[in-house]
Amino acid sequence: MLGRAGGGWPAVGVLAAATFTVVTSEMLPVGLLTPIGGDLGVSDGTAGLTLTVTGLVAAVSAPLLTMLVGRWDRRSVLVALMGTLAAANLLAAAATGVVVLLVARVLVGLGMGGVWALAAGLAVRLVPERRVSAATSLVFSGVAAASVLGVPVGTLVGQLGGWRAAFVAMGVVCGVVGGALAVLLPSLPSTGAVRLGGVQALCGRASVRTGLALVALLVTGHFAAYTYVRPVLEEVAGADAAHVGTLLLVFGVAGLVGNFVAGAGAARSPRGALLVICAVLAGAVLLMPVSGRAWGVVGGAVALAAWGLAYGGVSVSTQIWLMAAAPREREAASALFVAVFNGAIALGALAGGRAAASWGAVGVLWLGGVLVVGALVTVGVGRAPAAG
Repeated sequence: MLGRAGGGWPAVGVLAAATFTVVTSEMLPVGLLTPIGGDLGVSDGTAGLTLTVTGLVAAVSAPLLTMLVGRWDRRSVLVALMGTLAAANLLAAAATGVVVLLVARVLVGLGMGGVWALAAGLAVRLVPERRVSAATSLVFSGVAAASVLGVPVGTLVGQLGGWRAAFVAMGVVCGVVGGALAVLLPSLPSTGAVRLGGVQALCGRASVRTGLALVALLVTGHFAAYTYVRPVLEEVAGADAAHVGTLLLVFGVAGLVGNFVAGAGAARSPRGALLVICAVLAGAVLLMPVSGRAWGVVGGAVALAAWGLAYGGVSVSTQIWLMAAAPREREAASALFVAVFNGAIALGALAGGRAAASWGAVGVLWLGGVLVVGALVTVGVGRAPAAG
């Protein structure tokens, strides 16, 4: 098991800021698909590839970088990766064509895959054992905060100054967070390098396989629908451009609440927390066409709030599940978690694009909802981590 390094809550807070920046960097195109596509002369589906590429690269880079960095000090690695994210966002802002933008998004995938894989399992080294669940929730609050602040504010900046201004701002934020990591994190040398054989051995555990299957189904289902949430809201609920930022803020605020509620619940019972999350998420996604068409923007907001509340708990609950399933291999488990999570983002964005092209906005909601129902079945019948 990794040794405790100290650092306390300021160190946990800056890790939360790091997860905020990586998820915001990854998800920034969600609220900007229409202006990006219009400026670069490509369709929404092609613009959505900026999300697919980032997710695929992050999925591959998370386990590989975790193994390649060996025993290097995790603080130094995290600072270097945040510098990569800053440079990638600035390159995206300067893109004159979709190819350059995709290159920038590859660099975002490299940076975020490494940051997330390393940061996800560090809470246990920074605070006393009795505070680990709360610290893990705080680290993952950065994911929900990216929805609360990152994507909506990025959308607003894009509306006011153009989509390129949003990427410039994100590059600056990444640089500031990188400096904060250098100052506030203690030295975090690895006490044991992650090996390929150890990662493969984890996949042999039934509770780990169940946890990874849950991540795959929940995240693929969510992003199949959420990547195209702007056209969904416009078509199903009749939202205009002015409404979209507000509705995304509703989603994000609910997600932030869901993160902490789910973190507390998952600390007691990962299976119980995920059963509730899957049921609420499936209902919200599948019923959005009904509520949106019946009550317009208000109905869309209610469904989106329930969606955000449920999805806000996915990251922390599944991470707690995997940490409980592999208490002595937290970094390897985190690498697997991030790999599957980001592979699912890429698959969801790609599948959502196909569904949107073939079936329209309602099609992406049905696809996402069916996958989440699959997750509900999986958490009900799969092997949960041993108690204690």
